[in-house]
Amino acid sequence: MTERKIKSALISVYHKEGLGPIIDGLAKIGATIYSTGGTETFIRDRGVDVTPVEELTGYPSILDGRVKTLHPKVHGGILARREDNHLMQLAQLEIPEIDLVVVDLYPFEETVANTEEEDLIIEKIDIGGIALIRAAAKNYRDVMIVPSREDYGTLQEILEKREGVSTLDERRKLARRGFAVSSHYDTAIFSYFNADGELPAFKKSEMKANPLRYGENPHQEATYFGRLKEMFTKLNGKDLSFNNLVDIDAAVAIMREFEDADPAFVILKHTNACGVAVRPTQLEAWKDALAGDPVSAFGGILITNQPLELSVAQEIDHLFYEVLIAPDFTDSALELLSKKKNRVLLQYHHLRQQPLSFKSLLNGVIVQDTDLQTESADQFTVVTERQPTGRETADLVFANKCAKHLKSNTIALVRDNQLIGMGCGQTSRVDALKQAITKAKNFGFDLKGAVMASDAFFPFSDCVEIAAAAGITAVVQPGGSIRDKDSIAAANTADVAMVTTGVRHFRH
Repeated sequence: MTERKIKSALISVYHKEGLGPIIDGLAKIGATIYSTGGTETFIRDRGVDVTPVEELTGYPSILDGRVKTLHPKVHGGILARREDNHLMQLAQLEIPEIDLVVVDLYPFEETVANTEEEDLIIEKIDIGGIALIRAAAKNYRDVMIVPSREDYGTLQEILEKREGVSTLDERRKLARRGFAVSSHYDTAIFSYFNADGELPAFKKSEMKANPLRYGENPHQEATYFGRLKEMFTKLNGKDLSFNNLVDIDAAVAIMREFEDADPAFVILKHTNACGVAVRPTQLEAWKDALAGDPVSAFGGILITNQPLELSVAQEIDHLFYEVLIAPDFTDSALELLSKKKNRVLLQYHHLRQQPLSFKSLLNGVIVQDTDLQTESADQFTVVTERQPTGRETADLVFANKCAKHLKSNTIALVRDNQLIGMGCGQTSRVDALKQAITKAKNFGFDLKGAVMASDAFFPFSDCVEIAAAAGITAVVQPGGSIRDKDSIAAANTADVAMVTTGVRHFRH
């Protein structure tokens, strides 16, 4: 028999919102209700008969409420298969059948998010609720589990439309939800205890699923799992796509480098920064970021570290772009940019990145620390005869930040806190440099006095020689090649200053 009618229910929930109609529906079909603590009081105050679990078990709630439902008379009634052998044992032991279990767990994640007091956090680890969910879900052929207040609607529909009669398929789907809720809950608890990463383990769980229009390409399905609203408020525009999210992630990563700088603007295309500038005013930052590569900027992602001003919005309004991100928008700027309904405008609340990064591959997942390290001038080691000037040093810091966020192999060319040329995603560092020089010249930049950053060391002297011939006067690179002396010698010959950082920033 696949259909089951609810004749009895055990209800034990933390949040009571939305529970009222469920109680009324169960009362209407004449179901026996068992409950505990605050839930029992809620039901009784609603004028509905309820049997305390203590009356069922013969034991009071003990240990400050830590033990209430952990008893054979509760779990026996849930786990018993509705067949002769089990039903006979229930009758012998005077254990009533329980057809429905409704649970809403203690808010562990919310507690962790709102306090660092360990005693409060530990007390929000639900034991009885998890046991009830797992027991009812295991016995889904005979018992219905409602594991969260988010599932109240499903139960309410069954009560109202079919007087509490559920199908096997419905119970199985709710069981699946039950195990999703319990596994997510356990993962959150483990993550709290393993915050220092001492126990190597790949455990990640997100319950908020957001289906996307499609994936990287239209023939690929995609879903976003995460809490985007904690980082952004969408003020305008269409739903974000898979590629939008990937690009926005890259935008956040590079703007972290300039969050506390003077007005900064970054333009990205396919996760690579094609325009970066820091200037005394936001309008200047925008114009110089755009000048870095106005062709690639078409259809790009834009991000700034200052509230977006009207004068800048008026300039941006002439460009087709996918997403514009800022910590705020002036009213007049927002009004102007919102006239085109598909433009996505995001207000960011913070630019924090997750400490771990994940990638699926080879029938598994690799996990690594997110590259959150950024080198300052005092971490540079000068390896050439000529010291970089103050201006060159500032540009080398800037260029190194840009190179860190470009696909390898990469070269970034900078002059006066402006990205004026970049080569990225090349299989040869020489090709990356040639690409960067060509782009800079194509957009009218004079490379005399510019600086160069490389995401990895130079195994040969060729890149330094090519850069010096183009007018570049200073270089920053990680160092560490067995042939470092070759590139250092080439720099000395060309009177180019070179510094090393000791840190590689590959981005595959």
